[in-house]
Amino acid sequence: MKIAADETRAHGYDDLPGFMALMTGDEKHGPAATSTLDALWVLYDRVLRVTPERRADPARDRFLLSKGHGPMAYYAVLAAKGFVPVEWLPGFGSYDSPLGHHPDRVLVPGAEIGSGSLGHGLPIAVGTALGLRAQGRHEPAVWVLIGDAELDEGSNHEAIAFAGPAGLERLHTVVIDNSSASHARPGGIAARFEAAGWSAVTVDGRDHEALYAAFTAPHPGRPHVVVARVEPKNA
Repeated sequence: MKIAADETRAHGYDDLPGFMALMTGDEKHGPAATSTLDALWVLYDRVLRVTPERRADPARDRFLLSKGHGPMAYYAVLAAKGFVPVEWLPGFGSYDSPLGHHPDRVLVPGAEIGSGSLGHGLPIAVGTALGLRAQGRHEPAVWVLIGDAELDEGSNHEAIAFAGPAGLERLHTVVIDNSSASHARPGGIAARFEAAGWSAVTVDGRDHEALYAAFTAPHPGRPHVVVARVEPKNA
């Protein structure tokens, strides 16, 4: 797929593979990126209340990419939605590009956090939800996308254990399950969250309608997790 640098038309889901093909040099993290593509698209296309014009609006929804070690799909979606120029994509990972192998919130328009180190995003999301509640801002939703392997990190379990009893109903977590975790969860990933008082749904991570239904499911008084199952990383 060829995309002109000066192209200004609206972009859609079908453009994303071409956008990702423009970013080379980090192929070892290709599975980490492609595993997130559909969930990211449904969030930005149909769920998140944030646009390039509103990215500094205090009332915006917050999206935190914890799975930042494979950011190519994230950058592709941000380009499709107008947060970053398409012409930035071919320079991905170069010394003078804003689009690094890990996102930098100072350099990437629309990025809420710098990420990539496993286990940081969910605790930050908990703090963000708490901060918004303390400010009396009850409308913005906080979304964080993590990988199943991040659940090997203890910091996430502390965050899970805190968020349920705290009743952080504006907190939403998407777990991309590509079978890359080292430690099994008794009863599955969703059961771990449910045991801490979360609302939980498990869906096919490539089915856009199933993802949308899960993302918008009501969960009064509780944080919500969507476990999005995709093909195994090493399949």
